[in-house]
Amino acid sequence: MRPALKALLASALAALAAACAAEAPQSAAPDASGPPPEPPAPRYIEAGLPDLLSDWGQLAAGGGSLVLGEDVTPYDLNTALFSDYALKLRTVWTPEGAGPAAYDPREAFEFPVGTVITKTFYYPRAGGGFERVSRDGVSMAHFDGRALDMDEVRLIETRVLVRREAGWEALPYVWDEDQSEARLSRPGAFVDLVLVGEAGAQRLDYMVPNVNQCANCHVTDTTDGRGVRPIGPKARHLNGDFAYADGVENQLDRWTAAGLLSGAPEPGSAPASAAWASGVPISDLELEAAARSYIDINCAHCHSRTGQADTSGLYLEPWEPAGPNFGLCKPPIAAGRGTGNRLYGIVPGDADASIFAHRMASDRADIMMPELGRAVAHEEGVALVAAWIDQMSGGCG
Repeated sequence: MRPALKALLASALAALAAACAAEAPQSAAPDASGPPPEPPAPRYIEAGLPDLLSDWGQLAAGGGSLVLGEDVTPYDLNTALFSDYALKLRTVWTPEGAGPAAYDPREAFEFPVGTVITKTFYYPRAGGGFERVSRDGVSMAHFDGRALDMDEVRLIETRVLVRREAGWEALPYVWDEDQSEARLSRPGAFVDLVLVGEAGAQRLDYMVPNVNQCANCHVTDTTDGRGVRPIGPKARHLNGDFAYADGVENQLDRWTAAGLLSGAPEPGSAPASAAWASGVPISDLELEAAARSYIDINCAHCHSRTGQADTSGLYLEPWEPAGPNFGLCKPPIAAGRGTGNRLYGIVPGDADASIFAHRMASDRADIMMPELGRAVAHEEGVALVAAWIDQMSGGCG
């Protein structure tokens, strides 16, 4: 990681650490006695706003386990969107007879009416209080293919995307402190946590987005009037192996065999984004693939030619050529304080002079990018993108 960026992040972490754990309220971990529940029966609810997550039958909590419903399929993304170091359990389910989703090589699959997609945000427990959670968790480490080990994690929220006749609807549910149920919270919520890592502990006001903020990210095409739609279930993000309860299998193959997807080619003929979790790859080839995969999943749902940030002239989808529209030597249009007095989005060979790295490293609301979904900077993500910029040749002279 570049010294200047590392110093910036270390300073921010140290300041936050000074106001951290000692002031946080303490509560006991939930009682995990009793056997895990049987897999619930999933339901498609055609209308209305169910108060409880359990109403959907996609997940059931109890006995120290979060159990998937019958025929609910878990999945993961090659590179995940950063959300304050939270881990995510993603699932998809379609009603019997609804038919499979239609494959698309670029956009999110076209799912049938009745589809329910869930994303549960959680953290590994850090010990010393139920509010203390770890920022160093590993995706799927506490999941055995059918259930999440709740003795090891704290559940925060579950977001439900349901495909109704009129289109997709996003519903945020917040987990009770006893971890037995999640309740609908359309206005969103804040959850007080203490985020613990190698550099120490810091207070985290974890934000559950309200329904309007959900739309800010999930309305990925402002031109077709279709509103909210999924972001993650795209061929390039899913084209990789997953450890199911009965073995490891490519996700596109699994979805096809399970009747969830039609029209998908063999995985070797489908697009695949780089799988990156943390750390900076060594070779330049790996570095570029990982950085562009990270930028794709974190930024391109807004920064596309049809997205919410289309007027910026900055387009970050993976097929966009590495030129001015991708930020290289591109002056900002209306970034204001977000520029940090830097002249260009990306200055090849100089991450410190690039607006990209400056905005990613900030946790100030008027500077940071992405502007929603995080309260702290993603240190490893900043380092990845900075290393990619630093190894570029050229300049903006």
